[in-house]
Parts: sequence; C-alpha cells; structure tokens
Amino acid sequence: MDLFIKIGMLVVFFAVTIGIGLYCRKHATDVNGFVLGGRSVGPWLTAFAYGTSYFSAVVFVGYAGQFGWKYGIAATWAGIGNALLGSLMAWAFLGRRTRVMTQHLDSATMPQFFQRRFNSPALKTAASAIIFIFLIPYTASLYNGLSRLFGMAFDIDYSVCVIVMAVLTAVYVIAGGYMATAINDFIQGIIMIVGIVAVIAAVLNSQGGFMEALNKLGQVSDPTVSETPGVFASFFGPDPLGLLGVVLLTSLGTWGLPQMVQKFYAIKSEQAINKGLIISTIFAAIVAGGCYFLGGFGRLFDVDVATQGFDAVIPTMLSGLSPILIAVVVVLVLSASMSTLSSLVLTSSSTLTLDFIKGRIVKDMDEKKQLKVMRGLIVVFIAISVVLAILQYKSSVTFIAQLMGVSWGALAGAFLAPFLYGLYWKRATPAAVWASFIFSTVVMLANIFVKSSFPAVLQSPINAGAFCMIAGLIIVPVVSLVTPKLPQQHLDQVFSCYDRQVLVTVKDSIGDQNN
Repeated sequence: MDLFIKIGMLVVFFAVTIGIGLYCRKHATDVNGFVLGGRSVGPWLTAFAYGTSYFSAVVFVGYAGQFGWKYGIAATWAGIGNALLGSLMAWAFLGRRTRVMTQHLDSATMPQFFQRRFNSPALKTAASAIIFIFLIPYTASLYNGLSRLFGMAFDIDYSVCVIVMAVLTAVYVIAGGYMATAINDFIQGIIMIVGIVAVIAAVLNSQGGFMEALNKLGQVSDPTVSETPGVFASFFGPDPLGLLGVVLLTSLGTWGLPQMVQKFYAIKSEQAINKGLIISTIFAAIVAGGCYFLGGFGRLFDVDVATQGFDAVIPTMLSGLSPILIAVVVVLVLSASMSTLSSLVLTSSSTLTLDFIKGRIVKDMDEKKQLKVMRGLIVVFIAISVVLAILQYKSSVTFIAQLMGVSWGALAGAFLAPFLYGLYWKRATPAAVWASFIFSTVVMLANIFVKSSFPAVLQSPINAGAFCMIAGLIIVPVVSLVTPKLPQQHLDQVFSCYDRQVLVTVKDSIGDQNN
C-alpha cells in the first residue's frame, strides 16, 4: 500500500508535467516563443520560474546537508541571503533594466547581450562557450540529489532514476519550450512550498518540537570544528567567514547566471516586475530558508559523514517519516530538479544555436531550422549530463556542492560584473569584459586541477567562486578606465531605451502644476 501511494503520486506528477508540455506547443512555434514565451509571461509564472530554477536538489540535499552540518542553525543565513540578496535585490537592480535593454537590443540570450551591448561578436562566442562548458557539471549535479532519496523510498537503481527524470524533462521542454517550463515551474514551486513546510514540521516534531530540537543541538559538540559549547545552535555558527562565502556565492551568484537572468527577458511588463519581486522573495524565504533551517538540525541524527558524505544528511533525517511524507519529499526533489534542469538545457541549447551555430557554422538558418537545432541540442545536452551524472556517481569523484560551486563560481564570476555594469554604466569596455571572463574561468579551472596551490581559504570552490564575483566587480571598472571606451554614438543608441518618452493622460501624470 505504501509503495502504491508513492508510485501513484509520481504518476500523477509526471502526467501533469507532460500534459502541460503538449498543451504549450502552440507557444513554441517560433524562436521568440520557444526561448522567451513571446516576452509575455506574467509575474507569478516568472517569479516561480526564477525560484524553481534557483533551488534544486543541489540545495535541498547537497547544500542544506553540507552547510547545515558545518554551521548548524546558522546555515539559515544562507536562505535569508538567497531571499534578500539573491531574489529581492536581484529583481530590484536587474529586473526592469534587463527587460528594457534586452528587448531594445533584440537579444534573447546573455551572449547576444554581450555582443550587442559591447559591439563585439567575439564576446558572444566566448560567452556561449563558457555557458556550455560550465553548465554541464551543474546539470550533472542536479541528478545526484535524487540517488539517495529514491534509494530510500523505492530501492530503485540510481541510473534508472536519472534516465526517467531526463526523458520526462526533455519531452516537455522540447514540446512546449519556455512557456511549458514556466507553467510547470509554477506547479512544481507550489509542491516545493507545501513539501518543505510539511517536512520541517515532521522532522522537528520527531525531536520533540522546535525548542527541544534547538536545546539538543546546543548540546552537540565537535572538537574538530570548534571548542565553543553550543556553537551549532548559535547565531553565526562556528565559522562566520566561511558562512559568508556561502551566502555570497549562493545569493549574489544569481545576478550573473544566464538561466536566472533570462527570466527577466521574458516577463510581460514593468508592473509585472514589481509584483514578481515580492512573490520571488517570499518564495525564496520559504524554500531556501526552510531547506537550510532543516539542514541545521542534521547533527541530531545518526549520520557518518566521513564514510557516507554530506549528501547522506538530509536523506537520513527524512528516512523516519511516514510513507506519504516520503512520497511528498520525492516529488518535491523531483520538482526542484526538473525545473532547474529544464531551465539549464533551454538556456544552453538556445545559446549554442543562436550565438554559436547560427551565422557562424550555418550561414542561412531560418526559424524552423533554428527550432529543430535547439530541440536536438536539448536532447544532446541532457544525454551528456546523464552520462556524466552516472559516471560521477559510480566513481564517487566528488559531491554535489563541489560540482555546483565550480559551475556557479565560473559562470557568475565571469558574467556578473560585465552584465551589471553593462546595464548601468556607459564607460564599461569590451576589454574589461574579457578580463572578467578570463580571470574567473582560469581561477575556477585552477581550483579543480591545482587546488593545493591556492590559499587555504580559497581551496573551497564555494569561497573561490565568491572571490571571483567580488574580484569581477573591481576588475571591470578598473580595466574600463584604462582601456578605450566604445564610440559615443553606439553608447547613445544602446542606452536610449532608458530615455524613451511615454505619453500618458493627465490623470496618470503627477506634475508640479497639480500640487
């Protein structure tokens, strides 16, 4: 009976997902519709698409388990940072300007933005290469969070879980494009909210309630981490500096991730951006805050992280739940992973097609052919990520947070500063963009292959990624000030979108004469 409930919930979830993909085929008949949903997506769908692309199994299983174990209840700061810095401020600083300028420049991808904003086709090629290379390990990391949960719930081989999830995601993305992804993200986001609230309540109840669980956590000691009594129940935990690195990478990083920023390209209007800001922030506070808060109690459970790894923390915490709640958790993690996977593969396939193949490899490429290539690349990209995920799992090369840390660090470090300054500052130059691209990719690749040569604090890919983002914010203005600026005529044309005058009726205008 228990197994029947779990399988039944999965079948319903998969049926709805595929049904939405087929329903949205009418929105995916041209490139603009397939990649951006016709730039007509409302605030609720956009906000949930942003949030579900933000939080995946990587966060729920990997980050929540690892950082909850390392920092205790203080890991909740990462969730607070995700809500305030990664959602609220990202929407406030990037939302409107991204929507206005990308439409003005007719850019559907981040590499296209770099080409047209900085008048450099070479930047488009470099950006598309960075996206493709570093999205692969990120995508592969999404699957790994499912392995232990499916093993706990169904005793199914990990490879089967990965393949089923990949095939289902491919079907609805190929059929319905961005609109199918956005609608599915909305449904999956609701599942994530309900699931995380229910799981937190159940886990804390198993420990005698919140206050009793916090009291137990205060009695946990680990001399290898800190000699301070009750440190895992403290406000900032045993390592505030390390925690700050986590907050910066997982929060500020969204400002430079192409699959996140692209959500602003598709939103319908400025009013929708204002609503989406509030919705996205609340979603992040519940989901991210809940995940890290839950992980903070990991040390109350019998987990041997030395042999099982940090990825075993959350599954162990959940193993004692009722069959229905376990089924909810499985659907929750599937929802989180599939929503992020769909966003990543759509971003990668559109980038390669529009920014690399079109006009460079295939000179004459009409819309029908572009759609065929994008759909084909979705299959290729998912297949590569599946193979890497299975190989990584069987060889145990690394764990979830490392894969995601490297990807986030390289992508956000390379793109955050050029994109932000590109939206706001006319003086930013192509040379500065190149400097940011090269610096971050070199640092993160070196962090993989020659990690031991780094200072101790930067040997973690999390801290190295945060360092790259902060360094980029310094590198771009410094290099821009000592390199030739773009022609004034080009800059005036690019930034004219912010000066466009709009006529309104008197009742909608507030002027000095009315005061």
